[in-house]
Amino acid sequence: MYEVGAKVVYPVHGVGIINSIEDKTVLGEKRSYYIIKLAISDMTVMIPINKSEQLGLRLVVSDRDVHKALKLIKSEVTAMDEDWKTRYQHNFEKIKSGSILDVAEVVRNLFHRNKIKELSIMEKKLYENAYRLLIDEIAYVKDIEKEEVQSIVSSKLERSV
Repeated sequence: MYEVGAKVVYPVHGVGIINSIEDKTVLGEKRSYYIIKLAISDMTVMIPINKSEQLGLRLVVSDRDVHKALKLIKSEVTAMDEDWKTRYQHNFEKIKSGSILDVAEVVRNLFHRNKIKELSIMEKKLYENAYRLLIDEIAYVKDIEKEEVQSIVSSKLERSV
């Protein structure tokens, strides 16, 4: 169980801080919820504590994991399916996993795929979401401006082409 003030990642939605833990009755059922203020969208979400693990809620990564993610961005592209729908589903599942390494892999692979052939609209949105998630978590962990993180990530992606 996480405590109030914990910096967490809610997969697909991003980084946030647990503002409170509250008991609420929803659909006639009383449960305890994490009330999380998401940093990116200025949105607040309620996550049932008993489902938080299943939903992929986790603490922000360590500095070491940020280093691994940045290193992964420069590594060789993973083989991808030619069918964009299959590729999209595979990449979406990776993002949904909540792992910063999986998100970094999606960013790297879709970045390179776009260099070969333009991404579909759906894949572009997926790439942009993955890129935002990666940038936001790194900025949060390193306590640096998002623009600086974007510059670091972009230069690593460009050098790996």
